[in-house]
Amino acid sequence: MNRIKPLLILLFLVNLTYSQDVKMTTEYLSENQDTSDLLEFENIDFYKVQFIGKNITDKNYVLIAKEMWDGKVKSTDTIIDTSKYPKTSESKSDTLKLKVIAKRTYEPKLKLSFRFPKFKINKKYDAIMSDDYSLRDTGIGESIVYGKNFYAFTYMLPYEKGDYKYWCAVEDSGKNVENWGTEFGIKHYVIFEMKFSE
Repeated sequence: MNRIKPLLILLFLVNLTYSQDVKMTTEYLSENQDTSDLLEFENIDFYKVQFIGKNITDKNYVLIAKEMWDGKVKSTDTIIDTSKYPKTSESKSDTLKLKVIAKRTYEPKLKLSFRFPKFKINKKYDAIMSDDYSLRDTGIGESIVYGKNFYAFTYMLPYEKGDYKYWCAVEDSGKNVENWGTEFGIKHYVIFEMKFSE
């Protein structure tokens, strides 16, 4: 029995290491403290994102937005599908970089900018007048596999209980992202779902 236990632990660790093809890492705000202070003051979310996976720059990817209102999908929007565009010549790499900037405007709208290495896409979505919207890097907790959809980001309002507001508790709940509206009574959020080709 004592010999089996270390073997099971080793198998678990090997399975954990190889159960995902891509790792998503993020850096929030800026290394420059003055810039970070300004972003926070203006209620702007800013992420530097890296997707790390074997030959990832050779893969096509899709980025889709799902608008959730009162627990239901109101609309689905394909932001980018790179398979519809010719590949531009670039050196092969195991890292794909992305920057995401998000802010709630006074229209009120959620305004986002996705900056990829070769192009930038700006999008706007309906919102309520609230300063509580927060862009969450949902994908860092996902097991990302080539050919399967995963939730990369969620631009969300908090779960409210009494005088308290919760974002992390919702993320860490283990509940399916598409069910957050009904599970936590969150009126509105936008899910950004991605998929890398196999």
